[in-house]
Amino acid sequence: MGEIGFSSGVDLRSAGADGRKAYKTAIESIYATLREQIVSGALKPDERLRIDGLRQTFGVSASTVREALTRLASETLVVSESQRGFRVSSLSLADFREVAHLRALLEGHAVRFSIETGDDEWEASVVAAYHKLSKVEEQMKAGPDQHARQWEARNSDFHHALIAGWDGKWLLYFRNMLLSQSSRYLRFAVTTTAAKRDVHAEHKAIFNAVLDRNADLAAELLKHHILSTVDYMADILEETPSGGGR
Repeated sequence: MGEIGFSSGVDLRSAGADGRKAYKTAIESIYATLREQIVSGALKPDERLRIDGLRQTFGVSASTVREALTRLASETLVVSESQRGFRVSSLSLADFREVAHLRALLEGHAVRFSIETGDDEWEASVVAAYHKLSKVEEQMKAGPDQHARQWEARNSDFHHALIAGWDGKWLLYFRNMLLSQSSRYLRFAVTTTAAKRDVHAEHKAIFNAVLDRNADLAAELLKHHILSTVDYMADILEETPSGGGR
């Protein structure tokens, strides 16, 4: 990890409004850096995250590092263990399968509702998100690893646009949580199965069904698209007990 010039270990919470703002900024930056390293695989499953080492790397207080790790723990990307600190969460095919099935259920329901009730503005947002995703998917043909981070962001935007016509806050809340849980698996899948699977063709089929306002077809294609990732990952990840250390 490259060093980030924060506060040389000073706890900024008691340094007035500017200090509290800097403290929050430091937490956000450390969180974003560690999240990317976990999702990209630079930090390996079950790897220990030592607060003292991270404090020195980032040049912040231990409490700042702990806040960032606690936020990652809330997303189950890291695990907090009593008396042992933090570690990167395990990868588990059983865990991913459960998350994918729940996500497919929720997104399939939400895209159906969005197609039935979505207006021109919603449809335009789907077109825009698909266009941006298509551009990065074209670039990935030359090198998946180089564009994986951008792909993850645009893939998330596309899937969000598909279901943005749904206004149920709880469904969207739980779906977003599930997508967050999927992030490591999706990044891993897109870089390791690129030669075996045409993800862009799957997205295009979903996109066309949405524009045709074919709710049944769009929901079925979306569910199959989400669950297919589990099948591709089955040859890569060993089957472990559900939760896999999460």
